[in-house]
Amino acid sequence: MSFIIGANSASGGFSLDNSCRFDDGSTAYLSRTCGSTASSYTVSMWVKTAKSSGSSASGIWWNAATNKLGWELNDFGQIYYYNGSTYRTTAYLRDTSAWYHIVWKVDSGTGTLYVNNASALIAGSPAGIPSLVSGNSLQIGADNGGGTFDGYIAEACFIDGTALNPDQFAESDEDSGIWKPIDVSGLTFGTNGFYLDFKDSAALGNDVSGNGNDLTANNLTAIDQTTDTPTNNGNVHNALIKDTPTLSEGNLNITTSVSATWETATATIGVNTSKWYCEYKVINKGSSAMFGVISMTEVNAVANGKHIGYSGLNSLGYGYNHGGQKYNNDVDASYGDTYTTGDIIGIALDLDNHKLYFSKNGTWQNSGDPESGATGTGSAYDLTTGYDYTFGGSVNSSSDQVSGNFGSPSFSISSGNADGNGYGNFEYSVPSGYLALCTKNLSEVLS
Repeated sequence: MSFIIGANSASGGFSLDNSCRFDDGSTAYLSRTCGSTASSYTVSMWVKTAKSSGSSASGIWWNAATNKLGWELNDFGQIYYYNGSTYRTTAYLRDTSAWYHIVWKVDSGTGTLYVNNASALIAGSPAGIPSLVSGNSLQIGADNGGGTFDGYIAEACFIDGTALNPDQFAESDEDSGIWKPIDVSGLTFGTNGFYLDFKDSAALGNDVSGNGNDLTANNLTAIDQTTDTPTNNGNVHNALIKDTPTLSEGNLNITTSVSATWETATATIGVNTSKWYCEYKVINKGSSAMFGVISMTEVNAVANGKHIGYSGLNSLGYGYNHGGQKYNNDVDASYGDTYTTGDIIGIALDLDNHKLYFSKNGTWQNSGDPESGATGTGSAYDLTTGYDYTFGGSVNSSSDQVSGNFGSPSFSISSGNADGNGYGNFEYSVPSGYLALCTKNLSEVLS
């Protein structure tokens, strides 16, 4: 099996610009009335799931027909096929930092599921796979029982009338062997086929195959268009390494689940060199909030009701709290302004000079200057060297909600500031030399 596209994804060659973010709490999905299809067809899409487990199934691709033909993720992150009966596959989508390529090939009623170019055999698979039922709803991101998908989908293709192999949609990177997308615009999509590239934020179900088989966007808006794609994988909060906060909006939003108990979520990508920038917006501050960075060696230590700067982190967690204090090793010190609902906190992480800076609504606190270099004018902390660091947020009340913006936000941005390489969408100007944390920037830094 080819490697999944994870934190160090292949970023050369063909580039996908956009994906669509689905939030199960918003019951977001795409749908259209299905026409009569041939007995041979192909479904291809790239998927980055936001949950590795859960209490219910979530639909990926579904024909809401009497026979309920479709594909879902079950509560263990396993892909399974449903056609009146459940058939489990060998595929598990458990890495919430990675992009997976899913192909469902039906050749004259014989179906094969591929994940990253490897067959995911179906135990007890039925002998025949029916064609889609005309007049019923074809859905992406939801099943017909209300189970909606939570995560990202890119380059969704439906080929009507032809059974295609995965290599018609992707290829192995010649250097790394990672399975990566190719340009599919030249494929023949068939009468009822479609190709969704998600480039039109005002019409996320727009079919660009030339057929005009558009899908209806249900509970999706322009902000659900993202630049987190298989060719430029974005940073998100890690659903596998966190305390117990609820993550939503593609693992960008953090909501606490227990009142008066600190809960922390840290991000998926850790770095030990160069300069990086992100923003956190306080959607609602009920009690407390803290943002900052933490060593990747200590992310598990915040999983027991602790915040970023608590003493069990071997002094490797550095935060800025809502009261205006900086926080490290359970010691707080006067630093900047207080912040509350609606405020946006910027974090500038300088790992060339091991300095950390915080801003509030575009103003760097403590007269800080992230561009000052080794002098570290107004920096909050001198970071301990020799560690990989990641961004994170902590909340402390059942009404607290914050949202991380690592370059592809879940909240509306009015300014649209990118970094020096042209990546990211931030409310405030990115300091010169600082970058959004995404794999295209990582590949440039590490090359």
